[in-house]
Amino acid sequence: MSYSWQLQAANGNNNQVKRSDAIITPSQVITYARRGHWWRTLGADFRGPADIWNEYKGFLVQSIDPQSYNLNFPTTGMDGLYFDLVIKGLDESELIWEPVTHEGITATVEYVRANEYWVRYGMSSESEGEMPHEVNVTRVRLKGPEAKFQWNSTNPTRIGVPKLPQTFELVGRDYLGNEIVKYGFVLQKWFVVREARNSIRQSVWCNGIGYRLPQVKDLTNAICDAKNQHYCRNLVGATPSSTGNHYQRRIGGDLPQSGAG
Repeated sequence: MSYSWQLQAANGNNNQVKRSDAIITPSQVITYARRGHWWRTLGADFRGPADIWNEYKGFLVQSIDPQSYNLNFPTTGMDGLYFDLVIKGLDESELIWEPVTHEGITATVEYVRANEYWVRYGMSSESEGEMPHEVNVTRVRLKGPEAKFQWNSTNPTRIGVPKLPQTFELVGRDYLGNEIVKYGFVLQKWFVVREARNSIRQSVWCNGIGYRLPQVKDLTNAICDAKNQHYCRNLVGATPSSTGNHYQRRIGGDLPQSGAG
């Protein structure tokens, strides 16, 4: 993938996700929001708490209450990013979803055929460890401000900067228009990419389109522990924090690793 994460909408201190005191009831139909499942490399364990993240399924639905949709995945987005909803107890192909748009960001839901490794890996838990070649999934895709046609510009023009946070509620209906299932999330940040080879004068380019360069806390929830002080030098990551100098699967704690395309 020839992209590098570069920019974040400058929208104040909205990056902290807070749990409410309300009782959270798991969804009866949508159980998980699934994204890339990589959880171990070079000895680091990226798995989140069991009540938040599952190795095969992704992020457990944290709330079905519109007042606390901010507890659900995702909290950050970018043009082209997508994730899948794991739905149980009905025929997903029969659901009809209307796009939802706020501040120039549109979330669409489609029932598609997928062959990404992380999707097939997630399905292997239901097929006695055998990984299918392709699977049907309910996929949520984000579309919003981007600047790919200005990657090479030395004097880029301003693009849309969404006012965040924004709440997205996706409703799946039957052919009669009856509400069958819904899923909500709150976007706290919006990122824009610039191709990696265009790394000169990034700060100027970012400012030109109305954004800023990200800080460490915008990108990862890793903590700078004692044994790594020589290179992380007390840098502060996002919250909820990881348990070590590596990201950890926590909602609101790192840049989303959902697919892009």
